[in-house]
Amino acid sequence: MLNAQQRVARAKLAGATGRAARDPQAAAQVEDLRRQFHYLSAEAYIKHVVDLAPPLTAQQRDRLAVLLRGDAA
Repeated sequence: MLNAQQRVARAKLAGATGRAARDPQAAAQVEDLRRQFHYLSAEAYIKHVVDLAPPLTAQQRDRLAVLLRGDAA
């Protein structure tokens, strides 16, 4: 289920995507809007998982931070 921020981001992305073929400014915004929508989706999912899980150890939090930064394969 999408939260309010995700719904707004999705609507903005849909609008810009629809205008992209005829509006160069909208076409330039599509990637940023897509990035924002995916960020908000990931943020909501991560919050949900963290809220359900028992507390993580410092080592586990550090490993997840490395994955989020993209520092390790």
